[in-house]
Amino acid sequence: MTNILLILFFGLLFLLFFYSKRIKRLSKKTKSSPTYVPFLKEQEFNPDISTDNWDLHKLRLDKFKRSQYKGLTFFVSSENRIYYLSEEGDKVYC
Repeated sequence: MTNILLILFFGLLFLLFFYSKRIKRLSKKTKSSPTYVPFLKEQEFNPDISTDNWDLHKLRLDKFKRSQYKGLTFFVSSENRIYYLSEEGDKVYC
């Protein structure tokens, strides 16, 4: 009877040891680095950085005649109309 309990005890210790090693390995794989968020000044002077800030977008359109807003690049035409290019390459005026 005591032999069976000893075997069970060491068996559980063995499983617990390998289970903890597996958890440590998995936690090392799932570490992620923080995403890079450019500073506002850097965004202000680079119209190719996408922004969600509407005021900054308008400022860059006035200054550079182009700006990325929410991943889409907008341009200002010679007639001061704002447009973006569709997937087919057509100008879509706003």
